[in-house]
Amino acid sequence: MLKSRIALNEDHKVKRRMDNKLTEEKVEHILTDKRLSAIKVMLEKDHAIDCILLLHLEKGRWKNAKGFMREHNLTLSDGTFRSRMMEIEDLGLAKSVPIDPLKKYYVITEFGERVAKLLLEFFDEIAR
Repeated sequence: MLKSRIALNEDHKVKRRMDNKLTEEKVEHILTDKRLSAIKVMLEKDHAIDCILLLHLEKGRWKNAKGFMREHNLTLSDGTFRSRMMEIEDLGLAKSVPIDPLKKYYVITEFGERVAKLLLEFFDEIAR
């Protein structure tokens, strides 16, 4: 009986070490992979998540984004909006569509939609 408990305990320790190693490898991959680290850096910036969620709501035009943010007593400057949208576009989460020679709006890509849905799920989990 005691031997089986010790064996189970050792098995548990080995499994935990293996899980920790896999987790460490995942973190290392996120931090060193060019594409993943670029997305991580972008998400760390002010209003990046706001802009991805605005794209998800089809508010990729400054006028619509500004109206939505004001309606909810939130702030987002036009300069920040434009900067984030260009970064989001560079990462393939959105694409720009010209309105006229000086103006454009942004639409979410399939990849951007996946990221937006994951962010929504993430915040749903935290809210529990």
